[in-house]
Amino acid sequence: MGFDSFLGNPQAVAAVREMLASGRVPGALLFAGPDGVGKKTLALMLAKALVCERGGADFCDQCPRCRKAGQMLTTAREDLARRREIKESSRRVDGLVYFDLQLLEPLTKFILAEQIRQLRAVAYTRPFELPRRIFVVDDAQTIHWQAVDLLLKVLEEPAETTSFILICPNAFELRSTIRSRCTRIPFQPVDEALIQDLLARESKLTGPQKTLAARVAAGSVARARTFDPAEYERRRRPWLDFLEATTRLGATADWQMVMDSARGLAENRDDLEGTLHVGYTLLSDLMHLLLNPAADAIVNVDLTSRLKGWAPKLTLGEIEKLKAGLDEAYRLQIRNVNPQLGFETLGIEMVAGRHPGSS
Repeated sequence: MGFDSFLGNPQAVAAVREMLASGRVPGALLFAGPDGVGKKTLALMLAKALVCERGGADFCDQCPRCRKAGQMLTTAREDLARRREIKESSRRVDGLVYFDLQLLEPLTKFILAEQIRQLRAVAYTRPFELPRRIFVVDDAQTIHWQAVDLLLKVLEEPAETTSFILICPNAFELRSTIRSRCTRIPFQPVDEALIQDLLARESKLTGPQKTLAARVAAGSVARARTFDPAEYERRRRPWLDFLEATTRLGATADWQMVMDSARGLAENRDDLEGTLHVGYTLLSDLMHLLLNPAADAIVNVDLTSRLKGWAPKLTLGEIEKLKAGLDEAYRLQIRNVNPQLGFETLGIEMVAGRHPGSS
């Protein structure tokens, strides 16, 4: 076990190892890049390397310090899970205790001010069991606005024995003053070939399902590992009905299919982002096929023939209109408006444009 086991993003791994080898690891690091590409995994590896008894540019995962670091992380995860189950949000921060190696994540939609206050309270104390205190702050972009200044003050005057690793998808979601006090390590989507190799070793999916999983993952190792073909097909089905209804040519419009598919798309409001992601991949595939019928970069490879039948029926403007409709559905969801209305309106507009006078 060591950095050699990390999948993808060799530049990020090399940057981390070079810092360790030189003995000059900055007090605050920012790991920024797409979800699921290993940012938190590498951050926790670095945390172990900073305390490993063997030192150098790697970690052994076997020495007492590495094992102690692993125990602290396990306990921190269990504590976070327990606190999220507490119904009264105000009580989720009661009795916070931070270890020498501490993982911070959102307890609600946010990392709460009290979580950062506790971080600040212990950041300047000497570590108890490890040579350093290390705070790994995942989803740092969710730090509540009331707590940002608290974190900034700690980053401005860091303790010599404390390190911070902030993790977020987009560095520009953080305040510029936070970014300026961190050394940024960028992450990129993992190469599809590496994900294919991973699935070949670990997954029980069929060959075509592995290809679909690798494409749907879009460079995310986490998404590839958790890909459920049955669930993906279930989530994709209303999109296929929606596209069938909105691309249909002929004398009559199938309004019932439009309404039924719109209702199906809005059914799972708790994971509308996942539903929209499927829609975006289908629109991307149609765009590829419209611009280049021989394109081999489509995501939904199991639907190639069906997509090739739809693509010529659409214009670039209609695909852009569909994408704008998906964007609007996301905005409505953020405002807690039922997105079904948005899908219905989009479908009606698309069909009415193909069947003048039918609405």
